[in-house]
Amino acid sequence: MNASPQPAPPLRDRIVSDIIAGTLPFGARVTIDSLAERYGSSHMPVREALRELHGEGLLVMERNRGARIRPVDRDFVDCMFDTRGALEVMLTRRATIRCSNAACAELAAIQEELEQHVRNHDAPRVHDANRRFHNAIYVAAQNPDALSVIRRYWVMNAAIWRRYGYAPERFLGMVQDHRHLLRAIRERDVEAAAVLIAAHVIKAKQNLLTIMARDESSSTELTLAA
Repeated sequence: MNASPQPAPPLRDRIVSDIIAGTLPFGARVTIDSLAERYGSSHMPVREALRELHGEGLLVMERNRGARIRPVDRDFVDCMFDTRGALEVMLTRRATIRCSNAACAELAAIQEELEQHVRNHDAPRVHDANRRFHNAIYVAAQNPDALSVIRRYWVMNAAIWRRYGYAPERFLGMVQDHRHLLRAIRERDVEAAAVLIAAHVIKAKQNLLTIMARDESSSTELTLAA
């Protein structure tokens, strides 16, 4: 018996996937007509998807100029990580108090999977496991409003890292940070967990800003040499 065909993902999710993949690059202008043609859709679902993306901060609406994918520069990344850091410290504190034994076991399993992907040099799967590790912590915090904000940032985060790539040492630092954080959560050490997640976010920000600055410098040098 043939399996039933899977329904297509919602249009908003398809656009987000293309943003993460870089198919729709940062700063790119988009129109209802172009997106309708691209995704084989009528105009109404496209308008709804654009409203959702604008509400999530992934799309910028410009008066008399239409819409474009949010541009990303170092100032944006700096502000994004500062906001993320404040929220993630709060959520980690709550999670450390509330995390059940089952939730801690889930974190340990995800961390084991992440480390295997690091050993295999599989960057996309490392990123996915990293997202699931942090998501499991923040779900345990039981603050759905803050979690929804964090999840919006994860979309931008994934797209930015895919654009600029990871420095090799970042994965090794991630593994060590996660191990210490998991231990603090298991031991219900709220202050240690808060310090560790704050440092983890700061290191990620510094790493990404360094890569972005290096990329901008290389682009400038190529332009001057042309």
